[in-house]
Amino acid sequence: MGATPQGQVDTVVLVHGLWMTPRSWEGWADRYAARGLRILAPSWPGMEREVEQLREDPTPIAQQSIATIVAHYDRIIRTLVRPPIIMGHSFGGLITQLLVDRGLGAAAVGVAPAPVKGVLKLPLSTLRSAFSILRNPANRNRAVPFTPEDFHYAFGNTMSRADSDRAWQRYAVPGAGRVLFEGAFANLDPTSPAKVDTGRNNRAPLLLMAGELDHVVPPSVARSNAGLYQKSRALTAYEEFPGRSHFTVGQDGWEKIADYALDWALRAAALPREVTIASESPRR
Repeated sequence: MGATPQGQVDTVVLVHGLWMTPRSWEGWADRYAARGLRILAPSWPGMEREVEQLREDPTPIAQQSIATIVAHYDRIIRTLVRPPIIMGHSFGGLITQLLVDRGLGAAAVGVAPAPVKGVLKLPLSTLRSAFSILRNPANRNRAVPFTPEDFHYAFGNTMSRADSDRAWQRYAVPGAGRVLFEGAFANLDPTSPAKVDTGRNNRAPLLLMAGELDHVVPPSVARSNAGLYQKSRALTAYEEFPGRSHFTVGQDGWEKIADYALDWALRAAALPREVTIASESPRR
């Protein structure tokens, strides 16, 4: 674990994803705190409960929407004295991109990020991962259970079934139907809350990271998402990691991914803004 560069950034805001809670960041939060950073890992609004409680009563999950989640984190970040590093996993990666589009953050990282509006092709593995919710339009207003079988395909496909089931038991909660429907059908909605001005030049540096074996956000989706930013001159980077699943935040070897994300963000945040207005071309 490397030393933390000196600079103006003193806080990391971690945004969890669909089917998860802030508990999913527990390893990353402790690791980053050990480097002297202040760590904020708020839940989505109203979900300030333990995993076990949310399984018993998922009502707060059913009430989620992309707009209310973004507004919630927007309010938290604007109370900070200094712009933080913002990191989001899965749908938290989409929320991160929306927050950056609002001018927030000193640097940002999307870890296996759900795509913004404009990514047109979703692989079959993505659709299968979301099938438990998308198969029934009535699920739009529900919190839909995420079974151990669902988790093993979507998150734990590189893990043994026993390890996947243990991870499901510790981390998984029902999925917010409205959030998933809003993301899945963003390209059909002219007023989609998943829309980002990908041509914006005056935004924070942004890194999107993908896992080679991710079923939910395969590399083709993350690359397409990164490619949308090529018309912007703001710093955009893409990195792909071999052997990683969608549960890259907790899968064995997560420390390497966490360190890469933080080191990149700290370096990018320390650059003068005029230097970051020179985009790295995402690899295709």
